[in-house]
Amino acid sequence: MSDWSAATVLDRCAELDRFSALPKALERVYLSPQHAAANQAVADWMQGAGLATWVDAAGNQYGRIEGREPGLPALLLGSHLDTVTDAGSYDGMLGVVMAIAVAGRLRERMATMPFALEVVGFSDEEGTRFGKALLGSSAAAGLWDEDWWDLRDRNGVTVHQAFRDFGLDPRRVGEAARQPAELVGYLEAHIEQGPYLEAADASLGYVTSIAGARRFVLSVVGEARHAGGTPYERRRDALVGASRAVTLIEELARAGSCIATVGQITVRPGGVNVVPGRADFSLDLRAEHDEDRDALWDEYERRIGELCAARGLRFEWRESHSAPAMPCARWLSDAVVTGIVATGDPDPMALWSRAGHDGMAIGTVTEIAMLFLRCHDGISHHPGENVREIDVARGLDAFEAAVIAVAEAVDA
Repeated sequence: MSDWSAATVLDRCAELDRFSALPKALERVYLSPQHAAANQAVADWMQGAGLATWVDAAGNQYGRIEGREPGLPALLLGSHLDTVTDAGSYDGMLGVVMAIAVAGRLRERMATMPFALEVVGFSDEEGTRFGKALLGSSAAAGLWDEDWWDLRDRNGVTVHQAFRDFGLDPRRVGEAARQPAELVGYLEAHIEQGPYLEAADASLGYVTSIAGARRFVLSVVGEARHAGGTPYERRRDALVGASRAVTLIEELARAGSCIATVGQITVRPGGVNVVPGRADFSLDLRAEHDEDRDALWDEYERRIGELCAARGLRFEWRESHSAPAMPCARWLSDAVVTGIVATGDPDPMALWSRAGHDGMAIGTVTEIAMLFLRCHDGISHHPGENVREIDVARGLDAFEAAVIAVAEAVDA
């Protein structure tokens, strides 16, 4: 196969849509039959680009072309092949297929390269099946947690059993771990999942950092009483207190550089004729820099506590998730910028990624950088995901040029 065009990339993304657990929507989750089928299709394309292929001990699909001598450390290109439920066609998959195309374009040139080139389709970035994201890239980074074996999907199947059903040996998961000496770096192409490139009428941008996220369960505790019989001056309404807190959360985030989202709220006891005695709600807090995120959380804790105390309510919280921001390496980002400039954009847009990516895990083993592609209206995690062929064409040219720029930097 010698057609490494944008049209071929888009056709192959459409082909991957066939591997879905749902008849009328796209869902492809970790260690499922659809995951196996996607791995096989990607392996076939990798082989057509001249890569030797294998599936690692965690289900990640790899391919490799040697450099100017066998056994050199590899520059790793890729993204993920799993999806959310009712997904679009490009989140993750576009980056994998673009990486294969770039490898195909550089196949003949690899005999002069100071590194091997590897492509990876990570197996579980989204966490859709077991509720824990980045399982595939965490295994590749040597970050596997033994507690994950007991995670269960909606049918009660554990990660341990899913490994066995997929044909993997749970005892060998450690073999998926990559070592820093094996890798030159990691480059990923991905749709932006935001509106900024489109607003600037730009095809491509480069990423400065992947957002560090913290997630909390916040609780406002009051007193449940009869809705008709309790006058306002006697009420300790937990939902009103929580509503004030949610409004405050948005106000403070909009005034700064962080993103804060309340996506869930549960009220108890939940009767239409009962003053709410307790409200539990989620908080997802993200920022380019951890110190900004953490400073905002400190302000939330203080201000919500004061708000609740003034209304005779109790404020409680627990942290359910914490991941540090992952900055992109300057020298690799410079290579991505060089690639974008080569497509005719003299001043590429710098963006920090509000969404998480496999680079958050693999970045603990090797340095990373990312290329963003414009996507329609910033839509992602939805069937409305869409990219333009011209942007994919420019993205391929930029990604190829970026790999060459990395090679020049390594040889310098």
